[in-house]
Amino acid sequence: MLRFYNSLTRRIENFAPIKEGKVGIYSCGPTVYWNQHIGHMYAYVQWDVLVRLLRFSGYKVTWIMNITDVGHMTSDEDIGEDKMEKGAKREGISVWEIAKKYTKQFTNSLEALNITPPDVLTRATEHIVKQIQLIEQMENRGFTYRTQTGIVFDTSKFSDYAKFANLDLDLQVAGSRVEVDPEKKSPWDFMLWITNQPKHIMQWDSPWGRGFPGWHIECTAMSTQYLGDKFDIHTGGIEHIPVHHTNEIAQGFGAFGAQTANYWLHNGHLLINNQKMSKSKGNMITVQDLIKERKNPLALRYLILNSHYKKGMNFTNEALNNAEKALKNLNSIVADLKTKHDDERVALSEDKLAKIDNFKSKFTEAINNDLNTPQALSVLWEVAKSSISSTDKLDLILLFDEVLGLKMLDVKTPSIAEIPAEIAALAQKRFQLRSDGKYDEADKLRQEIEAKGFTVKDTSQATEVVKK
Repeated sequence: MLRFYNSLTRRIENFAPIKEGKVGIYSCGPTVYWNQHIGHMYAYVQWDVLVRLLRFSGYKVTWIMNITDVGHMTSDEDIGEDKMEKGAKREGISVWEIAKKYTKQFTNSLEALNITPPDVLTRATEHIVKQIQLIEQMENRGFTYRTQTGIVFDTSKFSDYAKFANLDLDLQVAGSRVEVDPEKKSPWDFMLWITNQPKHIMQWDSPWGRGFPGWHIECTAMSTQYLGDKFDIHTGGIEHIPVHHTNEIAQGFGAFGAQTANYWLHNGHLLINNQKMSKSKGNMITVQDLIKERKNPLALRYLILNSHYKKGMNFTNEALNNAEKALKNLNSIVADLKTKHDDERVALSEDKLAKIDNFKSKFTEAINNDLNTPQALSVLWEVAKSSISSTDKLDLILLFDEVLGLKMLDVKTPSIAEIPAEIAALAQKRFQLRSDGKYDEADKLRQEIEAKGFTVKDTSQATEVVKK
């Protein structure tokens, strides 16, 4: 039984989809005004595991992720400059070019980390009509009022506004796009549509005048556009709870009379050397930075899987190096197992069959228990070191990797076609030495292999040799 911690109820609950056999998931995506660093990517690795697990469990999953390309202020509330316009000024190009540039950087990062592409990667600017329609629904239901700034959500009409985040409203900070709107009834009322900023570049016509949407209405519009007024799972970072997701829930009640998602899952933060990652601190690292340093991006994925999504993790270079070494060792084991894949499957004793079933049960129990990826990885290593046959060992590792996403299926075996057994053995030994960081010994083997008339090519997954 799948079980997740639901931020809505503050407890772990058994998962029950709205429609049998089908699951709809909406994940808050990036605001594409700047590079997405590995702190951002931490979340998407975790939600990729969620999607993989649901599909592994037999569900047909529809995964929606948004691209915010308008309306997100430099504060997550209604304060400051639009992040997209800030990015455009910073680089001297248009907001549309900024969006294109950093959307590409984001999707490249997804690919490098082997994150399953969302079924729909949707942009806020492509759904302005839907956002206007939702605001009209809220207006018709009496959940809005107008000010000199634009259309405001009236939180007094939603009695449970503070419940989701357990807010003390007396402590909430007043905010608007530029300054506190003196016409707001309450400081925590929030903007749905802004009409008083004629210099804002990205604007559209609406029933309330020319303007642009608030950040919160965008996610409600896009999630319900593709998943319906009621869907299964909404994901995001813990920083979204007190403002963005609280306001999304309020909008759901305003437009439809009920919350839009049944389960709200939130990931913790990735820190770097115990500090929040940011450009201002000079500690921002992207997936592309790691690749330039010749790091395997899947090592970052492996490292992330060693943390529980709710707890977050602390990133250090030492931790990444250790993860890369562990992944190389795992790849080496899998490569070796693949060389034996043609071996006949031997008849197994009842004890061995029970052991295989036990590994499957342990893995499923771990990953089904609120995405316990550290425990699931531990089971995978138990399999790798076990005494079961090579064929069954490989089958289990590849099965578990359908959820973990470490690309075990793509691990290559050492090239042994027309290669003498002696040379193939030296190549395998060299790969293992490199995996263990014993580079001096590995270089001696390279010289020995080349002296025998072969060329050596090293990859992250094998040492390949070919006849000169």
